Amino acid sequence: MTSLLLALGFLAGAPLAGGLLTGADRVLSARMQKRIGPPLLQPFWDVAKLWGKESLIISRYQNLFLYCYLIFTVFTGVLFFTGGDFLILLFAFTLADLFFVLSGFVANSPYSHVGAERELIQMMAEDPVIILNSIGMYLAAGTFSVSGLLSFPRPLILYLPGLFLSYVFILIMKLRKSPFDISMSAHAHQELVRGVVTDFAGRPLAVVEVAHWYENILLLAILFLFCASAPLVGIAMVLFVFFLMLVIDNAAARVKWRAALKWCWVVTVALGVLNIVLLPLILKWVK
Repeated sequence: MTSLLLALGFLAGAPLAGGLLTGADRVLSARMQKRIGPPLLQPFWDVAKLWGKESLIISRYQNLFLYCYLIFTVFTGVLFFTGGDFLILLFAFTLADLFFVLSGFVANSPYSHVGAERELIQMMAEDPVIILNSIGMYLAAGTFSVSGLLSFPRPLILYLPGLFLSYVFILIMKLRKSPFDISMSAHAHQELVRGVVTDFAGRPLAVVEVAHWYENILLLAILFLFCASAPLVGIAMVLFVFFLMLVIDNAAARVKWRAALKWCWVVTVALGVLNIVLLPLILKWVK
């Protein structure tokens, strides 16, 4: 019964929280640029307007891939909030991203194809860090279960500081913020403003926006795992990291895809792998 309530809570609450975070992103970014900016609820009005517009179907497979992207993103979130297996969660999350990439490849626009190719490059940069995080959490807590990680008596960040920093690093890319918004961006500060979704309009674009809201909440929930034993500290840490992403996004220029890939792999090796190698010593020291 508890799992059902948690699943329903995520299904109903994640798009609301994700839309509010997107609205806060726009408001705070505008303030940093000395603009008034849109109202907090503007993302919801945008999605409602897109949903009511005529759908332009570029390919008969477009809607199939987009809805598969939404479904698997929601499934991944439900799996997380019901305390499921972290490894299965990662596989489902990767599959959702692959459907999103395929939705870009079926379009006719060369900009969509380039955006989809860069989305694949992002996956090559991000996935090793997330996999290393799952390994590190298992070695520290002795379980792949999300419920087990949430109930671990001490903050995982004490044992996994390097993996925490590497996850925050790739979170900039996962949230599509500068300097790593190489596949698509919500802001007009690169040559591929919308990248993968250049050819999308109407209801398909609304589906993408809602899926991103679910995805962003899931990404921040994974970040919360590092301080789950101290919930208030964990929430404060998540909000601080989110604000840090906005500062970096408004202060940094976009890098080329080669630099993004290289930097992510360097950080993965320097922080993630080193953390796992030193984890036995850290476990003895912390205990």
